[in-house]
Amino acid sequence: MPFYDSHSFYLYILFALPGLLIGIWAQIRLSHAYGKFSQVPMDSRMTGAEAAREILDQAGLANVPVAEVPGHLTDHYDPTKRALFLSTDNFHGQTVAAVGVAAHEAGHALQHQAAYRLFNVRMALVPVTQFANTAYAGLLFLGWFMGFLKIALPIIIVSFACITLFQLVTLPVEFDASKRAKEQLFRLGLVHEHERAGVAKVLDAAALTYVAALVTSILTLLYYITLARDSRR
Repeated sequence: MPFYDSHSFYLYILFALPGLLIGIWAQIRLSHAYGKFSQVPMDSRMTGAEAAREILDQAGLANVPVAEVPGHLTDHYDPTKRALFLSTDNFHGQTVAAVGVAAHEAGHALQHQAAYRLFNVRMALVPVTQFANTAYAGLLFLGWFMGFLKIALPIIIVSFACITLFQLVTLPVEFDASKRAKEQLFRLGLVHEHERAGVAKVLDAAALTYVAALVTSILTLLYYITLARDSRR
C-alpha cells in the first residue's frame, strides 16, 4: 500500500481495519460451519461428486464433467471449460458440508445454462479484472521503489475500481448459486429435512466471505480516492 507519509499510513489503517475485521469474522464463520458439518454424514451416504452429478444430469447437463482438484476449498465451476471441479474432501466427502459446496458449484453451471445475466457480466469482466489486477500490482511495486505513487494514483484508482466492480457483480452471483443449490437439493430429494439447516449454514457462511471481500475492496478504493484528493491540497 502507498504510504508516503504518516498521514497516509494512519488513513490506510482507518480504511483497512473494518474490512480486515469483517474478513477475519467471515473466515471464522466459514471455518466453524464447514468444520462442523464436514463431520456430519449424509443419511444417503452420497458424496459431493454424486450430488453435483445428479443436479447436473437432472438439468440436462450430462456433458458437464465433475472432476477432482487438489487443495482445500478449491471448488469452482470453470465456464470456459464448462466443467465443475471439486476439492478432494468435497469430491469424496459424504457429509452435509461436501454436498452443500458441491451443489453450490453445480448452481453456477445452472446459471451458465440459463444465461443468467450477472453470471455473463462476471464472465465478461474476468479479462478486464485480470488486467486491472496486474496493472494495480505493477504500479504499486514500481511506484513504491521509484517514488511516483502520487502521480500513479489516478491509474491505481481506475484499476482498483475495476476490481471492486468485479467483486460487486460476484456477490449476487454467489448468492444466486447458493439459492439454486438449495432448491435443487431439496427438490430432488438429495437432502432430508433435518439436513437442510446444515446445508444452509455452510452456504451462508461461504457467502459472507464474498461480502467481506466486497467491503474490503470498497474501503480500499475509498482510501485511494481520499489519498488522491488529499495529495492535491
